[in-house]
Amino acid sequence: MNKKLVMLLVSLMLIFSLAACSSGNGSTNNPASTNTATDEASNDPAATNASGEGDSEQEMDFDMGGRTIKIVNFWSLEIPEDNPDNIQRKKNLEALMKKHNFKVEYVVIDFAEYQNKVTASLLAGEPVGDIISIARSYTIPTLVSQDLLWPVDEFTKNEKVFDPKVTNEIMQYNGRGYGFGGYPGGANGIFYNRTLMNNLGMKSIQEYVDEDNWNWETFTQVIKDANKDTNNDGKLDTWGLAGGGFMDSALASNETALVKGDKQNLDDPKTVEALNFLSKLNTEKLVRPSEGGDWTEPSQFFRQGNTLLFAGGAYEATGLRTDMKDFDIGFVPFPKGPNGTAYNTPDSNPWAMVIPKAVENPEQLVYIWEKIEDYESVYDYPLQSWYETMFDNEVDINNVKVASNRFYLDSLATFPSMPYYEFGDEIAKGQSVSTVIETYKAPFQAAIDEVYKK
Repeated sequence: MNKKLVMLLVSLMLIFSLAACSSGNGSTNNPASTNTATDEASNDPAATNASGEGDSEQEMDFDMGGRTIKIVNFWSLEIPEDNPDNIQRKKNLEALMKKHNFKVEYVVIDFAEYQNKVTASLLAGEPVGDIISIARSYTIPTLVSQDLLWPVDEFTKNEKVFDPKVTNEIMQYNGRGYGFGGYPGGANGIFYNRTLMNNLGMKSIQEYVDEDNWNWETFTQVIKDANKDTNNDGKLDTWGLAGGGFMDSALASNETALVKGDKQNLDDPKTVEALNFLSKLNTEKLVRPSEGGDWTEPSQFFRQGNTLLFAGGAYEATGLRTDMKDFDIGFVPFPKGPNGTAYNTPDSNPWAMVIPKAVENPEQLVYIWEKIEDYESVYDYPLQSWYETMFDNEVDINNVKVASNRFYLDSLATFPSMPYYEFGDEIAKGQSVSTVIETYKAPFQAAIDEVYKK
């Protein structure tokens, strides 16, 4: 597995993927914007209505005395007025500022310094802001175990605004939820060259998706069918797959992970299946062999027009289409594993909004966040306007939507000492999966224990 490629993907996931996936139908051209619908809030933010859906019923009445609320991120979260949804969100905020007597300041901290500055401010009891965007990787358990953040689960019952998975799973620790909100993120999946597929006389890859038969087995068969010597010179001149370094995608597709809670999960049967799948792609030489290039090599192979499949993020569509004007480029989800119940995009380091313990009245801040999102979206689904700038084929857009289901898994971002790359390299080299697992179980657990202070 190419280390630089994996690190790039991790960085891009931080930027383009969610802190955790928001619920609701809103959308924006800016992937950094939250965009969900909401009902009215109640004086008791934890109250549920008669239907039991968790929607709050009444307005809260409070005066913040001219307080300035600082909202912190590594790019500005100021609401742009670039589409109807954001215009309405901006109006909502302005009405809230007038009603509750507060101002908002958007604080931007350079990404290279972000974690250190945010963490240091929390430890000093002088947080850099009131509502802070923060990564799970250094929040759970490190910050919450030191009682530095407010639990917010009692204030986030309105599921039309707050994705319960964010609060109750991703940002959960010892039975309490510490995060909310987040950014709807783009999907990961498989780009394919429709032109090459048709020239090779292959069955349409979209048919597998339509038949609900797009899985590891059919994916492997498609790769084999595209590995061809078309001029009979004894050498392959078309290939099925450019690069096989997508361990997190394979794990997510089988709905498993290398880590489960505070324990290594390498010998879980679902994890073993995923590792065997990756091993097969490499040991059976199904992946186009490297020519000594750098981490961009798989992408460059695909751009040559003689390789059918390339695993990447949906955001890469614009660049691929620009560079491959003579080819029709399609997109499908990453194939399901044997235990997959849905098409998944891995999320190894989601971000969410948190409120420091040093900040007063957290329930008012969460309420304000909720009321900003109180609007009816003009869009049919999250990130619609963004996707429509990247794809012009409705089938591809639908596939991006399907592939956008986030599957959270702890990985290198959470456990810095984890020998993730070395482990992946061993699998790619064709070492026995069982041997690799036995070799790395102890180092993986040691890396986990280091974070959990065991």
